[in-house]
Amino acid sequence: MPTIALVDDDRNILTSVSMALEAEGYRVQTYTDGASALDGLQDNPPDMAVLDIKMPRMDGMELLRRLRQHSDMPVIFLTSKDDEIDELFGLKMGADDFIHKPFSQRLLVERVKAVLRRAAPRDPSASKNADSEALERGALSMDQERHTCTWNGKNVVLTVTEFLILLALAHRPGVVKSRNSLMDAAYDDQVYVDDRTIDSHIKRLRKKFKVVDDSFDMIETLYGVGYRFKEG
Repeated sequence: MPTIALVDDDRNILTSVSMALEAEGYRVQTYTDGASALDGLQDNPPDMAVLDIKMPRMDGMELLRRLRQHSDMPVIFLTSKDDEIDELFGLKMGADDFIHKPFSQRLLVERVKAVLRRAAPRDPSASKNADSEALERGALSMDQERHTCTWNGKNVVLTVTEFLILLALAHRPGVVKSRNSLMDAAYDDQVYVDDRTIDSHIKRLRKKFKVVDDSFDMIETLYGVGYRFKEG
């Protein structure tokens, strides 16, 4: 099983998350600050890292910046605030996903599984089916193999969860998707997330697309029902 590095100055989180990951069969390396983690991750590279943003000696952002100088290992950030500036900055630096505190252990485990699946090497024999991994909807282009998304040719950086939610919506334009169905699309084992979490993902999706096209309005809300991607 893969090795997961967990970096957080909260020892309660280190203990509880380590137990949850080990129960799934993962090996876990723990560090209480970014500086010690940097040395440890370089000496014993894990398969992925889960990093807190706010830490003493070296915060998660600086740790990721230094890691990206020589490593492309998958990284999930833990953040205690819903700060979109931190999130976008982290994504630009190469973070794969964000989880906001407080979080359930089950949610984190499922996010770890999802990011590891995306990072896993593809079966070369499946390359002949590459066309089925690409989705084109007008100005929207999504490549599932490369986990890339563009709008009018401009790159839109999405987390794993945002990508899966948008993919579910764009797969069938005009069809309304309930919040429950979007949750099922984003999480394999029906991890519980409340309506506000799905709404927050949709809000961030819209904001990210408006950065590249201020007139973007392709994700529609049907109050009391769900969301849909516009036809045409």
